[in-house]
Amino acid sequence: MKILVLNGSPRANGNTAAIAEAFSKGAKEAGHQVEVLSVGQQKIVGCMGCEYCHTKGDGTCIQKDAMQDVYRELADAEMLVLASPIYYFTLSGQLQCCIHRTYAVGIPKKLKKAAMLLSSGSDGVYGPAKQQYRQALINYMGLKDMGVITAYGSQNKSAEKLQQVYEFGKGIDR
Repeated sequence: MKILVLNGSPRANGNTAAIAEAFSKGAKEAGHQVEVLSVGQQKIVGCMGCEYCHTKGDGTCIQKDAMQDVYRELADAEMLVLASPIYYFTLSGQLQCCIHRTYAVGIPKKLKKAAMLLSSGSDGVYGPAKQQYRQALINYMGLKDMGVITAYGSQNKSAEKLQQVYEFGKGIDR
C-alpha cells in the first residue's frame, strides 16, 4: 500500500518528526511504500476560496507553491497519515493550509484509509484535532479510520512511545 505522511511540524527534528519517522519505519518494514512530506517546513499558503480549481482550473489550484508536491503524492496514495503538533488545541497552521488546499482536487480516487499522529506538551488537548480528523477525513471523505496515536510531554521521544508508533505502522494492514 502507498502511504502518504504529511508532517505538519515546522521543526525538522521535533517530536512530530520522531513519531512520523517511527510510524514510517514500521510501515516500510511491513512492506508498504511510504512517502513523508514535511509540509510544515514548506511554503504552502492557504486556500483563497477563489474557486478557480472548480470553475476554470479543472481541479488545478491557481496558486503555485510546494502544494504541487502534495497533489502529486496524494493522487497515488492509498492511505493518508496526518502528523502534527497540537497548537492551541488543533493541528498546526501549516498542516491546516495543506488540508484546506486539497479542496482543489476533491477526494483522491485511490485514497481509502487515514490515521493521525499527534504530539503535544500536555495531555487532554487533542479533542478539536480529533474531531476535525473524523469530520473531514472519516465522515466526509469516507476513509477507513486506522487510528489515532497521541504523545505528550516526556512521552514524545520516549523509547516506549516510539516503539508503540513503530508497531502501529508495522501493523497497518495492506
